Amino acid sequence: MSNRAPSDWRPSCPPAMLRRRAELLRKIRRFFAEREVLEVETPLLSHGTVTDPHLSVFSVGGGSDGSSRLFLQTSPEFAMKRLLAAGSGSIYQICKAFRRDESGRFHNPEFTLLEWYRVGFGLDELIEETDALLQILSENIRPLAASEHLSYRESFLRHAGIDPLDAGFADFAGCAASHGLQEAEAICGTDRSIWLDLLFSHLVQPHLGRGRFTFVRDFPAILPSLARFKPDDERLVERVEVFLDGLELGNGFFELCDPLEQEYRFERDIAARIDAGLPVPEKDRRLLDALKAGLPDCAGIALGIDRLLLGLHRLDAIADTLAFPLAKA
Repeated sequence: MSNRAPSDWRPSCPPAMLRRRAELLRKIRRFFAEREVLEVETPLLSHGTVTDPHLSVFSVGGGSDGSSRLFLQTSPEFAMKRLLAAGSGSIYQICKAFRRDESGRFHNPEFTLLEWYRVGFGLDELIEETDALLQILSENIRPLAASEHLSYRESFLRHAGIDPLDAGFADFAGCAASHGLQEAEAICGTDRSIWLDLLFSHLVQPHLGRGRFTFVRDFPAILPSLARFKPDDERLVERVEVFLDGLELGNGFFELCDPLEQEYRFERDIAARIDAGLPVPEKDRRLLDALKAGLPDCAGIALGIDRLLLGLHRLDAIADTLAFPLAKA
């Protein structure tokens, strides 16, 4: 007989949450079926991965074809764009995604993602459709006020009191110090993108989406993204994030179609990884070749299903939405 203590085999969430998740997924599929958006599947494993310096990926050994490494996807974006370039039309996917070093109250290394791309849509149409979906998903669960729409610049001016586009490093340091972020200057130095991330996450984001969905659009181009430049201001890209109760639910773009600009951004990310001493992945050549073949004008967004459940049901932690978070997997 073993003396091992019994493991805690029970799920983290009650059966009622499993039913709520299932109903949410049914509503999503009904929404896209009514709009004739095609549901697709793409591989969770791939030969290439993202270059974004803020993401850490899982590698899973070699493939049967002799390749040295395979990667678990951080999102299905690259594969879905290859489908779009091949003529799929508007598509969506509900799938698992994986990110290392993301574990905590609002993170699990394995999570469920809804990602969709609408051919012929710009950012305005994407925001309108996302809002329509979120309103349907929140019905009979949680009463919310009408959605709020801000530019990134407006959100900074309102909640941090500085202009993120025109402020200098001394302005950033003064703003941080006035809010008790005494170590910010040592952390951020003269990296503008790190300053913006830090100030946004500490001073702006906690105020967004209080009792309603808040859409923030038109982000600085220096932050990593696969979005197009705004035609009237190339300091900005056509990107949107949506928040509820200070928690980011999703991130969307008017998608970049230019293969040269895409490769430049890959190279910029790789240079940032080298400077930070991070692993350096190869650029995804299949995505670049798909862009060269021609990606149709489209807009796309990814929404975190686990976080959406957390926000709609006012739960304390993402584990409350999952049967088996990492600690119980």
